[in-house]
Amino acid sequence: MTAYTATVTVRLKRGVLDPEAEQTREALERLDFELDALRSADRFDIDLDAADASSARERAAEMAERLLANPTIHDYDVNVVEAE
Repeated sequence: MTAYTATVTVRLKRGVLDPEAEQTREALERLDFELDALRSADRFDIDLDAADASSARERAAEMAERLLANPTIHDYDVNVVEAE
């Protein structure tokens, strides 16, 4: 087994209201930052042992599907790197 760190980033799907991002965008504009859009996200760093990176990615994706994300309103990305 090898140690891996899986990073799962969960964000609302496009078109789903994101009040946190909207308030942050408005605050940034008041500070004279120009931007087209802003979306908030949650990031989960998961340390796990797996036979290979593909297995680690599959386990992290299952975690996202079953608990970390609501597939109805969220999209998620999984990135896996070997732990140092």
